[in-house]
Amino acid sequence: MPSIDLLPVLLCIFIGAALYTSVGHGGATVYTAILTLFSFAIAPLVTLVLVMNIVAAAIAWVMYQQAGFLRPRLLLPFVVTSVPFAYLGGLLPITGRTQAILLGLALLAAAIRLLFFAKPPSLDLRIRGIAYYAIAAAMGALLGFLAGATGIGGGIFLSPILIALGWANVKEAASVASAFIVLNSIAGLIARLPRTPIEPHYVAPFVAIVIIGALLGSFMGARRLPFRAVQVSLGFVLLIAAGRNLLG
Repeated sequence: MPSIDLLPVLLCIFIGAALYTSVGHGGATVYTAILTLFSFAIAPLVTLVLVMNIVAAAIAWVMYQQAGFLRPRLLLPFVVTSVPFAYLGGLLPITGRTQAILLGLALLAAAIRLLFFAKPPSLDLRIRGIAYYAIAAAMGALLGFLAGATGIGGGIFLSPILIALGWANVKEAASVASAFIVLNSIAGLIARLPRTPIEPHYVAPFVAIVIIGALLGSFMGARRLPFRAVQVSLGFVLLIAAGRNLLG
């Protein structure tokens, strides 16, 4: 555990969880950014982020499922490949500088997505049949591997793809992404725990604050917040953290 005061860290995590869940994501990228900026060690950081991501995304998953937005037939082709690949990504013995670079690249991609591609282009490519399953399986494998290797759940990239291709509306995409994040993060966590275990008493305050933040964010919803302003703010936080990881 780093020798720093946890109070400001937890406050930032709370704000990040509330803002991220309000726009339909689990928050792994912002949790990673915050812990990076507070100089947490890379290996336990990734494991801790996976735990927090599972908790926040599970709350969103339940909320959207109860509202009737989850489409299992849309979700299944992605998770069939993403879950095993998330596990494989979590098994990679990546440590030190290599892990920091991977995290930096993932954060940079997420920052670019939030800052410059807030609204996905409406391609409306309504692909069906075998082509759909092949594309979904390939995307699931790629994002799942990224989730396991870096601790980033992949939902921030999956949801705009679903919308752009005309496969889901905004709420359906958020619902599928939240379930996708939970399942991938669990697989990645199972792979990582034997190598980088973390104590329950260490995780507990982070989980508690994420639950509170995620519940608040889910309650507020994107309609009650200046959606674009939230995205830009989060994007700049991720950009700073990406630079810190990439530049060492």
